Amino acid sequence: MLRVDDLHTAYGPVRALDGVSFEVARGSVTAVLGANGAGKTSLLRTLSGLVRARSGRIRLEDRSIGHLPVERIVRLGMAHVPEGRGVIGELSVEENLRLGGLWRGHGGRRELDEVYELFPQLRGRRAGTASSLSGGERQMLAIGRALMARPRLLLLDEPSLGLAPIVAAKIMALLRDLRDQTGLTVLLVEQNARAALSIADRGIVLSLGRIVADDEPARLAADAGLRHAYLGLET
Repeated sequence: MLRVDDLHTAYGPVRALDGVSFEVARGSVTAVLGANGAGKTSLLRTLSGLVRARSGRIRLEDRSIGHLPVERIVRLGMAHVPEGRGVIGELSVEENLRLGGLWRGHGGRRELDEVYELFPQLRGRRAGTASSLSGGERQMLAIGRALMARPRLLLLDEPSLGLAPIVAAKIMALLRDLRDQTGLTVLLVEQNARAALSIADRGIVLSLGRIVADDEPARLAADAGLRHAYLGLET
């Protein structure tokens, strides 16, 4: 679904990504892990076109997208849920959802019903403002808004950040179910390595803009050096 080759991104003199290469299989969940400042958010922002790479190649299925504007990338099937959720508090829940479908010409009743089926809590709050939602409900709204565009690849940046453990677990279970039931491909940046690896088919570990490990989740979790140095897992 996604192939990245020798990707370099910088903010002025600061290198955020330094020769990153990896692939994401269709219909899989790939977790991107690492400490703060490892380059995880910069990776997603570069893939979705919010930041331009200095060099390297990005291919979505059989299409080179590294030079394309954000809206074109969305229309080709990629959606990005940034850290912090980014919902518009003054708009209603349903207005936020409809915005997600505008990029690809969607946003009708069918798409709304599908999102409400995934997130029943949002159906009952659809006329209320997004600012009235809890943190977990706002994360559901952000994911639902991205799904309104019917993406084939969903980029998620720290979806469990700031959420209670039980709510975070529900978000992770939802991502697993979307993969299993719809074939959605997910690239997941997550500080909670244990939660991410529990649903992932593949794990990538970043450190200072470089990939230091790319392997099956069980093998990553079993590596004592990775656990302590990069993943924050003590046992």
